[in-house]
Amino acid sequence: MTPPTVAGTSGLPLRPELAGIEPYGAPQLDVPVLLNVNENPHAPGPAVVATITEHVRAAAAGLNRYPDRDFHALRTDLAAYLRVESGVHREPEQLWAANGSNEIMLHVLQAFGGPGRTAVSFAPTYSMYPEYARDTHTDWVVGRRAEDFALDPDHARDVVLREQPSVILLASPNNPTGTALPAPTVEAVCEAALAVRVPTRDGDAPAVVVVDEAYGEFRREGTPSALELLDRYPNLAVTRTMSKAFALAGARVGYLTASRELVDALRVVRLPYHLSAVTQAVARGALAHAGELLAQVDTLRAERDATVAWLRSLRHPDGRALEVADSDANFVLFGTFADRHAVWTGLLERGVLIRETGPDGWLRVSIGTHDEMRAFRDALVEVAGL
Repeated sequence: MTPPTVAGTSGLPLRPELAGIEPYGAPQLDVPVLLNVNENPHAPGPAVVATITEHVRAAAAGLNRYPDRDFHALRTDLAAYLRVESGVHREPEQLWAANGSNEIMLHVLQAFGGPGRTAVSFAPTYSMYPEYARDTHTDWVVGRRAEDFALDPDHARDVVLREQPSVILLASPNNPTGTALPAPTVEAVCEAALAVRVPTRDGDAPAVVVVDEAYGEFRREGTPSALELLDRYPNLAVTRTMSKAFALAGARVGYLTASRELVDALRVVRLPYHLSAVTQAVARGALAHAGELLAQVDTLRAERDATVAWLRSLRHPDGRALEVADSDANFVLFGTFADRHAVWTGLLERGVLIRETGPDGWLRVSIGTHDEMRAFRDALVEVAGL
């Protein structure tokens, strides 16, 4: 019997829910100022490149063999880094890594989502989350953030208790808004998750809470990390990435820390040898220079805060102040514009690429170098008449 096909797929038996879906991706355009995908504008320096090169050279001599599939050395280095960066003590067995935090999230949904289960988050938030749910046949439900993009703990608790999800995804700092979650809000969600009863083979279990801290190193002084709550909540996982603070977007390295039991569940669903020897070598080389790379983060924080202050000083032609979200990330969400696409296009015509994302009327600019941000400011004033 010939399998059914989906119209528009050239006779291929594409899953029906994928018909007509465009692949994820921000515009990749060749313009002078690229401020649209939250990259670190500072390339790794010569010392970092030299160390990475030595690590990769050593790995290259053994590329006829499969890599260490559990990458113990990298997990040890990541644990050492978190001790310095956030003051938390984690064992290597409590760390996991993959090809970007995207793959980490997919592992989480593969292990704890699936048919008949639900994942919950709170919009606006990272646009890939519903795709992870879709790809793992997990139902997707979103609550709402407040007008200032904060998350009300009572609302979050109500959504969790009503939906009984197996996975709860919280981005902090949130993308695209830059909003960080206060510790009491994360605690409220973790407590609600403990009251969830997810059916399992052996009875039932609480929901898993994932706090996505892809931009965690950029948080303002005094902003807590969910890493501090890990010892209190065995159902909590915190994800990070080396794409942003470590300027390694091209290497694709993300990681997670959680209980050993949770990490072991991810080992079940990962593909064999999913993290190449070269990727492991690059990550370890960069971690050896964590201090140097995080010094760049301080510079970007200062540039971000200056950008927020400048945007808040602007007025629309009708006298309205520009709205600017508080940011603990390496980007700023600002608006609102009656025709944000026209503003985005005008900036692009002047060689500045930012992101048309978030709620209607809002735009997001990544924090670049001082010269790049000056080009952005000049172009925005000219385009929007601010």
